[in-house]
Order: sequence, then C-alpha cells, then structure tokens
Amino acid sequence: MGLFNRKNDTAATTAAPAAAAQAGPDLAALTGTYTIDPSHTTIGFVARHAMVTNVKGSFREASGTLHLDGSDPSRSTASIDVTMESIDTGNADRDGHLKSADFFKTDEFPQMTFRSTSAEALGGDDYRITGDLTILGTTKPLSIDLEFNGVAKDPFGNERVGFEGKAEILRSEWGLTWNAALETGGVLVSDKIKLNFDISAIKDAS
Repeated sequence: MGLFNRKNDTAATTAAPAAAAQAGPDLAALTGTYTIDPSHTTIGFVARHAMVTNVKGSFREASGTLHLDGSDPSRSTASIDVTMESIDTGNADRDGHLKSADFFKTDEFPQMTFRSTSAEALGGDDYRITGDLTILGTTKPLSIDLEFNGVAKDPFGNERVGFEGKAEILRSEWGLTWNAALETGGVLVSDKIKLNFDISAIKDAS
C-alpha cells in the first residue's frame, strides 16, 4: 500500500469512498511531522571522473524534517540542510579540494539546502517531490523521485518511515564550473551529477 492516495482520475473518484474506508485509518496514522535521523540517513552523489570511471561520495551531516499528509500528498513537505564540510569521498586530498574555492567554498557557503514546493503521488509506492535546491547561494528547482520503503517501530519505540530517492543535476547550473581538460579529449569531472537519497525519519511526539 502506498503512503499517499494516488492521483485522482474519473475511476479513482468513483471508487474513492470505498478506498477511503479501507485505507483511511492506516494513512491517517502516518500523517504527521518526522525528524530526519542523520545516523541512518545517507545523502550521496556520483560524478564521472576522467570520462572512464565513477567517484562516489556522501555528506555525513544532514538534518531536516518531513511533514507527511496521508490524505493529500500535495500538502506534504520536506526541508533538508546539509553541512558541506562533512563531504566524504574516501580520499582526504580530494575532499579538501571539494571544500576549496574551486568547488563548494565551504567557508563562505557552509550549507546546501532543499525546501520543497510541491509533492505528488505517482502510483504505488512512488512519489515525486519538487523544491528549491540552494548551493553556493544559487537556488534552482529540483525534482526528486522517491520510493516509500515502509514504516516500522524500532526497539526504542520510535515510529520510523523510510524513503529512497534519486535525481540528476548539472553542477554548472549552480556555479560549480571548475574542470580540467584531458589530453585524450573530454574533461576531468562530469557536469552531470547523480544524487542519491536514503532517508530514515522518526515521527515527532504529538
């Protein structure tokens, strides 16, 4: 069962009373505000390096909240703050370069932020959330495709929800333009960056 009701169409409208009678209580129980658990959340990225391989990395520090509305997905929201100094690609020299003025300028721009502006159910457990992504002080729209992984109560009594998401950006659109030409043609770092989200969030006490 999906977290939210699916998009309304003629058939869905006709069947709505029966569907609501069956699914309503479960959906209502999920509605609420959730705090992202940074120790069980990964915000990662993949960049093409030297045209031949991929470099993967993540940000070790992120915080934020989700508000889920089980009866109306368009009223669901997400707010995420990422600490840029926490970037980790498994190589200290590369991480230092990414924090420098060539890339993220972390002294001047310590955070990357995402603030949702709309959300929709795509069917089943698939959703899309669109919002404003801010990097280096530049804000551009970004849509993230999400899969709802379910809800569970952990051993400490916390009610958790989980989502996996993915998106792609052109880093140059946020002012991340540093590069180096290769003798064999092409460039050292791809403009296209793949973003990956694995989010666990805990429901706030009512």
